[in-house]
Formats: sequence, structure tokens, C-alpha cells
Amino acid sequence: MDEELRVLTERLRAESAASGAPGATAEYDRLVATGDHDELAAVLTEPGHPLWARELAAFRLGVAGDRRAFESLVLLLNHRDPPRCASAAHALARLGDPRTARAAAALATNELRVAYALHPVRLLVELRAPEAVPALITTLRRRLRPHDPYRRVALACVEGLGTLGDDRAAPVLNDALAHPALAEAAVRALARIPGQR
Repeated sequence: MDEELRVLTERLRAESAASGAPGATAEYDRLVATGDHDELAAVLTEPGHPLWARELAAFRLGVAGDRRAFESLVLLLNHRDPPRCASAAHALARLGDPRTARAAAALATNELRVAYALHPVRLLVELRAPEAVPALITTLRRRLRPHDPYRRVALACVEGLGTLGDDRAAPVLNDALAHPALAEAAVRALARIPGQR
């Protein structure tokens, strides 16, 4: 079993059991075992299914490349619960939907949701899509304001820009050198950009 799927299923098994809802364990077992994508997709569209069931169905469809999971996975990518964001990012990276990078860039650059931008930033880096570098530059530039509380997002941007190695990132990475929490990562990132060593 894929490690991401194992972690997800253990978390959602516990969540379904803790819900105390009648039939939750049976529904969980059914969703884990089924190979029927239509059955999984129905969980995403029919009313009344709990969040854990929707997450499990969306994840399974996403990693299988079934684009019916796209909208649900994007909603989960922007969830307040980091494990849900992480599993959604994993599935979206494997989904192969051309809308994914645009959606991740929109989430990463949305200042109203910046507290939840970490996984969209990491997903953009993994996708290496054309939207990635401009979105990470925009997000990082905003994080360089004095007393910004979102250092983990800023650090993910710095590291991601280093991974992508695009010279458009050099100015904002040079600005990041002035921030002690980011300076070491910015030095490493700049070293990966041609002409910045």
C-alpha cells in the first residue's frame, strides 16, 4: 500500500469510528475496498456523506487519475486541517488535471487564506507548472513584510524557488537574505539558480 494512502486510511478509519454515526464503519470499509469509480464519485455528489467519506473517495479517485475528484480535492487543499491539505496535494499531484496548477496558484496567492497556503505552495513546486514561479514569488514577497506570522509559508516559497531554479526568483530571494529565519535557505536557493553563485 502506498504510504500516503496508508496514513490517510488510518486517520480516516479513526475519524469514522469516532463519529459514532450508525453504519460509519461499514461505509468506511466499503469505500476502502471498492474498485468502482462511479461508487466513489457518487460519494462526492450525493448529499449526506460525512467529510471523512468525501475525503477518502476524492483521494482514491485522484490518485487513480479520475478527474471527477478535482473540485473536492481543491476544496480539501484549502482546508484548515493540515493532514487533509497534505492528502489532497498528494492526490492532485497524481490526478493529471490541467486545472490543478491554476487552482494551486490561486490558493497560494490568496492573502485571505494565507494561513493555509503551505500545501498549495508545495504542490506548485511538485507540479513544476508555468504558474509555479510567479505564484511563489508573489507569495514570498508578501511574506517579507515586517512581523509577518507565516514563516513556514515563506520558507516553503524560498525552498521551492530554489528547487525550481528559475532566475526570475533571484531578486526576491536576495530580499529574503535580510530575514534571519529565511537567510540560510535563501543562500541555498540562490546557489541553485544559474548565474547567482
